[in-house]
Amino acid sequence: MNYCSRIARIIGLLALATLLAGCSAIKLAYNNLDDIAYWWMDSYVDFNDEQSPRVRADLARIHRWHRQQELPQLASLLKSIEQLTPADISASQVCAFEPRVRERVAAVTSYGEPQVVSLALSLAPEQLAHLERKFDRTNSDYSKEWLRIDATSMRDKRFEKMLERAEMVYGSLDDRQKAVLRAEIDRSVFDPRRAFDEQRRRQQDLLLALRQIQSQRMDATQASTVLRAYLQRSQESPDPAYRAVQLALIQETCGMTATLHNSTTAAQRDIAIRRLRAWQRDLKELNGKP
Repeated sequence: MNYCSRIARIIGLLALATLLAGCSAIKLAYNNLDDIAYWWMDSYVDFNDEQSPRVRADLARIHRWHRQQELPQLASLLKSIEQLTPADISASQVCAFEPRVRERVAAVTSYGEPQVVSLALSLAPEQLAHLERKFDRTNSDYSKEWLRIDATSMRDKRFEKMLERAEMVYGSLDDRQKAVLRAEIDRSVFDPRRAFDEQRRRQQDLLLALRQIQSQRMDATQASTVLRAYLQRSQESPDPAYRAVQLALIQETCGMTATLHNSTTAAQRDIAIRRLRAWQRDLKELNGKP
């Protein structure tokens, strides 16, 4: 968990959730995003009295910037998706959006870097111990959810999650389309054990980086270098086998998305277009909020 990338992820995911719901509850969540991000981060490191107001102010600043600068970018992304929706699409067309999503996350990461470095420099040994215990709990939860079930149950769980996301866009899927989705999942290269191993590697990598910053009493420039190197290893794992699987999963997801889309009817695509346009309106409204 790199704080900068986590802030980016929280803001990005909740902003994208706004795209995928168009309801007042999601708008309320986005409007209170800095508070949500604060409590999420606090659960990991347990901020002290000195850190708390500074982190709140930093998150509020990032949130304001995101509202002004990034919501229009997300609306533009949705517009591009809308333009492809009426016709059949290819896996390569879907994958063409992946770099644009990465750019948006990278933009938040870059903007928030000074605040993240400042926080990393202020962390105390007991907070890093708290972070390590939190990792242990999240790993335990992941293990219960994904590693202590058989392969059939794992595929069923993935099917239900992906079905929910698909129906959020297209409306209800019929039995034929559900069969298409299930067949794609049955062929998937997703391996929860491999994902778990990479998650733990990243956690230990982060703890090592933060303890290095602390023990060597680094200045902001040095700490920034260490954290950027950690982030690079998170984005591109040093494990070549994991990188190969990660690339295969991206390509697989693009293919699955295209296959499912191409199975939809004209009426379902019309539903998707109307929802995409509604989500764009939601983003413009959120962007215009003082």
